[in-house]
Amino acid sequence: MAGEASAAEAPLLRLRGLKTHFFTDSGVVRAVDGVDLEVRPGEVLGVVGESGCGKTMMALSILRLVDAPGRHVAGEILFEGQDLARLDARRMTALRGEAIAMIFQQPGTSLNPVVRIGRQIGEQLVRRRGLDRREAWKRAVELLQEVGIPAAAEKARAYPHELSGGQAQRVMIAMALALEPRLLIADEPTTVLDVTVQAQILELLRERCRARRTAMIFVTHDLGVIAQIADRVVVMYAGQVVEAAPVTRLFEAPAHPYTRGLLRSTPALGRRRSRLEEIPGTVPNLAVRPRGCRFAPRCADRVERNLERCDREEPPLFAATAGQQSRCWLSEEGAAHSAAEPRS
Repeated sequence: MAGEASAAEAPLLRLRGLKTHFFTDSGVVRAVDGVDLEVRPGEVLGVVGESGCGKTMMALSILRLVDAPGRHVAGEILFEGQDLARLDARRMTALRGEAIAMIFQQPGTSLNPVVRIGRQIGEQLVRRRGLDRREAWKRAVELLQEVGIPAAAEKARAYPHELSGGQAQRVMIAMALALEPRLLIADEPTTVLDVTVQAQILELLRERCRARRTAMIFVTHDLGVIAQIADRVVVMYAGQVVEAAPVTRLFEAPAHPYTRGLLRSTPALGRRRSRLEEIPGTVPNLAVRPRGCRFAPRCADRVERNLERCDREEPPLFAATAGQQSRCWLSEEGAAHSAAEPRS
């Protein structure tokens, strides 16, 4: 796996009850609604879920990049012990890129089309590290080499439109790594790439985390990518974490019905299926707070077992087994059994 984080090691980042809401004419949209998670140095935490589940808003909330009408309304964003939600704008700006960097999904919208690649990478080294422009350019070429771009000195003189999609994404990674941040947040960084380039980018990020003990939050809708890169996985649905588990445990014994549905709807190499299954229904309207479990209207387990409680009460995150948590009333029995087991 990518990271070598110890469970006894203090988390680099910890979210506690994070809520980011959007205040619109149609009502309050609870995009992130009480998220708890943590990531340790050297660890890759995968965050997965359907479009609209809140995973990107959660990532943007960490860096306080959510624009109006959205805003942070509750919860702590603890990075190395300090609450980022309480930092003033100047200190937060200084932290971005320096300690926490983000790799966005679309490099074409993030790179300046009229500035050469080498200068874009080197600019932050001039401003943040005090390098002169010649030194910054040299370091930019070195970073391009580190992320696997051939003829790096030549490519440093290129403009964004002269790069392939894979090269542009590597440039974004080089920019994110330039100041050697302690936490990387990658938001769907391989979605637009072909399979071969995607594998190369994942390997690059994995090696970086291993070599420098950089923590990473990797946001994606693709469980296949999660299987390749993550150490632990958080599954989000309707603004909440519905399952958290070590990556192997999640694939071998998913605890939440939504996670099982995602796995059944994902193609698996070497596994024969007559057809892929789909999760019925759609993600709920986040402007309307449901009474019970947010997944209940789409949950086959609820129907099969005639679980009326799911429609009335929202379940908490139950701590079940092997570091696994599940926001499902069916997990309550497993949590009670785990708590009752004698400790050695």
